[in-house]
Amino acid sequence: MKYLLYCLGLLLLPPALRAQQVDLANLKGMFGKGAPLKVNGGLNASTIFHNGSEMSGRQPFTWYLNGNMNLNIYSQVNLPFSFNLTNAGINYTYPTTPNRLSLHPTYKGITGHIGDVAMTFSPYTLNGIQFRGIGVDVATTNEWSVSAMYGRLSRAVAYDSTNRNVLPTFQRIGYGTKLTLNEENYGLGFSIFAAKDDPSSIPALPDSLYISPKKNVTFSINGMLRPSKGLELSLEYANSAVQMDKRDFNIVKEQGGNLLGSVFMYDHKSTLFYKAIKAGMNYTFFKSTIGLGYERIDPGYQTLGAYYFNNDLENITVNFSQPFLKNKANVSVNVGYQRDDLAHTKSGQTSRMVSSINMNYNPGDRLNMSLTYSNFQTYMNMRSQFDLINQTTPIQNLDTLNFKQISQNTTLNVNYILKTDKRKSQNLNMNFSLQDAADLREGVLHKGDGSRFYNGNLAYSLMFIPAQLNVTAAFNLSYNTIGRDDYLTWGPTAAVNSRLFNKKMTAGGSVSYNASTASGVQQGKVLNLRANAGYRVQKKHNLNLSAIQQLRWVPLKGTVNDQTVTLGYNYNF
Repeated sequence: MKYLLYCLGLLLLPPALRAQQVDLANLKGMFGKGAPLKVNGGLNASTIFHNGSEMSGRQPFTWYLNGNMNLNIYSQVNLPFSFNLTNAGINYTYPTTPNRLSLHPTYKGITGHIGDVAMTFSPYTLNGIQFRGIGVDVATTNEWSVSAMYGRLSRAVAYDSTNRNVLPTFQRIGYGTKLTLNEENYGLGFSIFAAKDDPSSIPALPDSLYISPKKNVTFSINGMLRPSKGLELSLEYANSAVQMDKRDFNIVKEQGGNLLGSVFMYDHKSTLFYKAIKAGMNYTFFKSTIGLGYERIDPGYQTLGAYYFNNDLENITVNFSQPFLKNKANVSVNVGYQRDDLAHTKSGQTSRMVSSINMNYNPGDRLNMSLTYSNFQTYMNMRSQFDLINQTTPIQNLDTLNFKQISQNTTLNVNYILKTDKRKSQNLNMNFSLQDAADLREGVLHKGDGSRFYNGNLAYSLMFIPAQLNVTAAFNLSYNTIGRDDYLTWGPTAAVNSRLFNKKMTAGGSVSYNASTASGVQQGKVLNLRANAGYRVQKKHNLNLSAIQQLRWVPLKGTVNDQTVTLGYNYNF
C-alpha cells in the first residue's frame, strides 16, 4: 500500500525532478525523516449493509472510499491530494457527482486547487459551491492576497420523463477572481464572479418545465476600518446581474446607467439586476463587547455561485456581552429586527422581532450551568387584491388581516460531578427545553392556535477509571400539545462502553426503548439494539464494526424490523 502511494507521488512531481534517473532499489530511501520526499496521509473505506421489511428506497449495499495524501518536497513544496468515491445513487445522474478527486499543491504562500474543489470569495458572489476545474490562492505577503478560479459548476443532465426527482440542467461554467488588502487598521477587498449555461449541452426541453439557460455576473466590494482601539467598522456592497434566458437576443437600448449592464454584459429584456449591502460595527471596552449590524438584500437576489440564497430581507441586529461574578458567569444579549416585501409587491408583508439571552455560570470544577432564552415575534399584514382594486384613497384598507405569531424557546442544561477519585467518577446531567408558540389574530389567541413542546433528559454516568469501563443510564421524555391534541413520547436508555487489550480495542453496546401516544391512544413502540467495536493495529490501522437492530411496532401495521451493519477500515501513514 505505501509503495503504491510512493509511486503515485512520483507521478505528481515536477517534470524537472521526474526527468532524473531514479534507482528503484533505493526508492525507499527517498522517503522518511531526512529524505528529500515526505509522504503522509490516510485512507478510509467503509461498507454499509442494510436489510429490513421496509427498504424505503435504500440500497442494500453501499460502499465509500476516501483518502488524502500529502507529498512534501524538500520541506518547500506541498502536494496534498484527496478523493471521495462511492456507489451511492449510482443508478441516477446528478448535476454534481458524489465522486470527488482533488489536489491542493502549496508552495510559499501559493495554494492550488485542482479537481473537484470549492472556494469562497464573498457571501454574495462565490460562496462554497463545488466545481470541477482549477483555482489558486496567492498570499505571499501578509498584506495582499489574490484568488482565482475556473471550472464547471454543473454538468449537463438531459430531461428524463421517467425520473421526475432529478431535474434537467445545462452545463454551467464559472470563473472569477478576488483581490484583498489587509492592513492592521484597515482592509479592502474586491471580487467578481461570472457563470453561464451552455444551451446546446442538452436537447431542447419542454416549455412546461420553465427551465432556461442562465448567465450571471456579480461583483462585491468590501472594506474594514479600525479608527480607534477596540472599534471596528465593516461594509460590503454587492451587485448581481442575471440573464434569466441566455437565448434572449432582444437588447434594451436605454440601459439606465446600470454598471453591470453597461460594462460586463448587455442589458437584455430578460436581465434582472440586484444589489445587497451589509454593514457592521463592533466595539470592545474593558471586558464588554457591543455590536451593531445592518443587512439589506434585494427581492430575488441570486448568484450562480451559491447553492441557495435568502433574499428580500432587511436585518437590523444589536448584540452585547458582559462577564460578571469575577468571570465565573457571562451573559450575552442579541436583539434583531427583520422584514421582507422591500419592493411592496407582495400581497402580505412579514416582519420579525428576534431576541435571545445566553447565560453561563461555572462557580467551580463540579458545577456548570447554562440557560438560553429566545423570543421570536412575527407580524404579518395581509392585503387582499380586491382591496387594492376597490380602494378609492391611498390610505383605505391598508390592513385587512393583522396576524402575529409568537415563539419562545428556553433551554436549561446542568452538569454536576457527583464524585471523582482515582477509582471512579460519577456524573449527573440534566437538560430541559421548552418551546411555546401561539398565533394571535387581531390580538386574540383562539383555542387551537397554540402549541407547546416540552423535552427533558436525565442521564447518570459511572466511569471505572482503572478498568476503562463507562456505564450510562438515561431517561428521555417529550410532551407536546398542538391545538387540541397532545402527544407523549418516553423511554429509557442504557449503554456500556469499555477499552480492552491495553486500550487497543473499544467495544460497547446500548439498548433503548420508547413508546408514544396521541391524546391517550397508543401510536407505536420502538426498540433499538446497538453494538460497536473498534480495534487498532500497530497505531496505523483501525478496524470498526457497528450493528443496529431496530424493531418498530405500529398499530394496524404490525412489527417492522430494520438491520444495518457498517464495517470500516482506516489507515494512517
